[in-house]
Amino acid sequence: MELSRNWLAHYVELPESAEELAAGLTAAGHAVEGMTERGDDLLLDVDVTTNRPDCMSHFGLAREVAAIFGRELTPPESACAESAEATADHVAVELADGDCRRYVARLVRGVTVGPSPPWLARRLESIGQRPINNVVDVTNFVLWETGQPIHAFDFAKVTGGRIVVRAAGEGETLVTLDGERRELDPEVLVIADAERPVALAGIMGGLETEVGEGSTDVLVESAHFDPRRTRRGAGRLGMHTDASHRFERGADFDACRWAADRVARLLAEVAGGTVLAGAVDEVGTPPRELKGTVDASRLSAFAGAPFDADGVAAALASVGVAVERRGDGVVEATVPGWRWYDFADGRPDGRVWEADLYEEVLRLTGFDGIPSALPALGEPDAGSSAEHRLRHAVRRHLAGLGLVEAVTYAFQSPAEEDSIEALRRAGEALQIANPLSEKLSVMRRSLLPGLVESARFNLRRGAQEVRLYEIGRCFPGGDAEELETVAVVAGGHAAAPWDRPAEFDLFDLKGIVESLAERFGAELAAQPTRLAGFLTGASARLTAGGETVGHLGRLEGDFPVPLFGAELATSLLAGGEREGEVVLPSRFPGIAIDLTLTHSAEVPWAEVAAAVEAFDTPHLVGFHLKDRYRGEGVPEGAVNTTLGFLYNAEERSLTRDEVQATHERLAAELERAFGWSE
Repeated sequence: MELSRNWLAHYVELPESAEELAAGLTAAGHAVEGMTERGDDLLLDVDVTTNRPDCMSHFGLAREVAAIFGRELTPPESACAESAEATADHVAVELADGDCRRYVARLVRGVTVGPSPPWLARRLESIGQRPINNVVDVTNFVLWETGQPIHAFDFAKVTGGRIVVRAAGEGETLVTLDGERRELDPEVLVIADAERPVALAGIMGGLETEVGEGSTDVLVESAHFDPRRTRRGAGRLGMHTDASHRFERGADFDACRWAADRVARLLAEVAGGTVLAGAVDEVGTPPRELKGTVDASRLSAFAGAPFDADGVAAALASVGVAVERRGDGVVEATVPGWRWYDFADGRPDGRVWEADLYEEVLRLTGFDGIPSALPALGEPDAGSSAEHRLRHAVRRHLAGLGLVEAVTYAFQSPAEEDSIEALRRAGEALQIANPLSEKLSVMRRSLLPGLVESARFNLRRGAQEVRLYEIGRCFPGGDAEELETVAVVAGGHAAAPWDRPAEFDLFDLKGIVESLAERFGAELAAQPTRLAGFLTGASARLTAGGETVGHLGRLEGDFPVPLFGAELATSLLAGGEREGEVVLPSRFPGIAIDLTLTHSAEVPWAEVAAAVEAFDTPHLVGFHLKDRYRGEGVPEGAVNTTLGFLYNAEERSLTRDEVQATHERLAAELERAFGWSE
């Protein structure tokens, strides 16, 4: 929000340096994000936060400047000469809706509508506002001066001299000042006369009662509307105005009469009007009084710096908080109307949170004056939980395998959620009540869709390979409990430019999963299965103790490189991380022998490996899969699996004959269990 330095200087003495002014405001919570020279003036671009609508005006910000720099504050003049004739003799106001808490009306007769005097036009032009005429310019000036939105009606066009604040009727319409016809409903609060709506309460006036060249009598409106009702109405109509911007954040209930008086005074000055005596001031439900206390000793302990009651009282009083000292070092504080919405915080008891008053004292005395210190720990640290330690160990292991952790959204599109197999599904996916978009409308039941999108994003932007993992919670749906899983998505190659590219494949992925399971003492079995989202013949379900605990495979989809994914329930790894064991190799040479076994293609490698491990083979220290071949020379429906075996002894060198005898017994056992027969 841009505010004029020259305009600010009308209410408070400013520091000579604009940089000092900007630094002081920024330190007190009003960040000055830029300064722009405009003629002999300087515009301050101030980031006024939503909880401080009182600073969305020049006088409101001047109040802060006075408090920050210890200067005198000069309020705008509002008193004016009045005629013997009273406003109440001509104007009646009815509050028919409780969302209008106060409505002040003043009547100024005999105005001459015309151009504004130079000083008024310059003030508005300094902040980029276009002068319209002296009456409208006065209402805009007071808005930017006090922060209180004002509206002026041509009183001759207000039927019956009657103002009714009510909900719009179903099907009512109003042409607003911007020339647009608005379709209304009861959610919208309107200002009506005896016959029809004449303005949108807190948003914009109506075109029919606009002040123009022929207007002579002006009805001044200064009201207080409920922020939520204003926000709903503006949202329904797709409107945002200077008035609604302030009312939506909470205007000052107590400023209604003062601002109306200020407008009346200026209309008499710049438009030659006669101000009728008094005002019609209808009050509905006033906001409750907000009180709180600050204990100087508790504030000192909170801030880590000494504070006394005198300093606390002085800081609060500088921003208009009414203070009363108690003898025990406690300061009683009563919040002014312009800060009501900032401090109310939804508490029904009318009390102010003590921490909010702490913040007020600290920002005004200066956070730079608080020494840096670590907080004292009154009790020993509770330490980490078993779940936290498990996650940390899993992350460390996967990082050691060259994977990078990703963090994706916990919500997905229904299509993505249904596209890839989930470890557990229980009824319909959980719908999000207020989704960010249709693509993010259900809670995830698998980590894989989010990781796949992250991999796709990187690959499409030139990455040659991806190695991603994530640990997080999934939501099976229905009343089922959340499920924590760890997922991996990888593909491409990571070889150096001078190396032969080694493409990541399904066996690399299986090795990552098996490595993780082995590190945590879990035994997995892989069963080839058709899984949603994975290519047929390149996917498997992972089981432990007969229960499905994960799956892996090559992912379906149009990717720049083949992409592979796996997901595993972390409960499988809860046994704890195993310490690594160092096994010294024998100092004697070993003997390597290969074996090619012809067996049914439906027999998985896991069964063959289990049979080798179960057979008591002397001196066998290791074996591995070397090749699987289907083609010429192999019967239809069969496959040739070549295994490599290594025999060794710790105490001596083995002879070829004894190894051959042992190996032939193992080969015969495998042939008996799996050998192909026509």
